[in-house]
Amino acid sequence: MNVILGLVMAIIGLFMMFFGSTKSEFPVYRIFVTKSKPLWGENVHRFYQVSGLAVIVVGVLFALKILGK
Repeated sequence: MNVILGLVMAIIGLFMMFFGSTKSEFPVYRIFVTKSKPLWGENVHRFYQVSGLAVIVVGVLFALKILGK
């Protein structure tokens, strides 16, 4: 189960990083940007790039059973 969950996390992180890099107009991403913009301002896309990378790393570590049980 850890492998599947880790891979799903890594895929979600990849999408976050991709959408942040392209400043996508995907509706779900636009909702996240709208909610995050008051806190992050113009750096909101950079925030999603960095947080996407963090989610990828945690997902891979989880899939390799380095994190979790």
